[in-house]
Amino acid sequence: MAFKQMENIEKFLTACKGFGLKDGDLFQTADLYECQNMSQVVGTIYNLSSVASTSGGYKGPCIGVKMSEENVREFDQATIDAGKNVLGGQTGWNKGANQSGMNIGNCRHITD
Repeated sequence: MAFKQMENIEKFLTACKGFGLKDGDLFQTADLYECQNMSQVVGTIYNLSSVASTSGGYKGPCIGVKMSEENVREFDQATIDAGKNVLGGQTGWNKGANQSGMNIGNCRHITD
């Protein structure tokens, strides 16, 4: 009986590979059979749901994250040139704030 159960788990893992899961997304047979690493087993089920929902054949409810899709963007040269004049968020305006008065490196004098 134990051999048949482990064989069924191995068939499930082989089907998951054929479906598109990577080796790092799969659990080991002993993880499920001996209840050693159940978080990896649950992770495999989440990954299987994510791949199934993006494959196009399954339209039912799913768990896990949505797989990313390619988002190709094409801009004309005028749009690209206009974007070169825009300041990024890191180089924005700080309303005149500066670091004057900061005492970095000075010791703090504590008196009793």
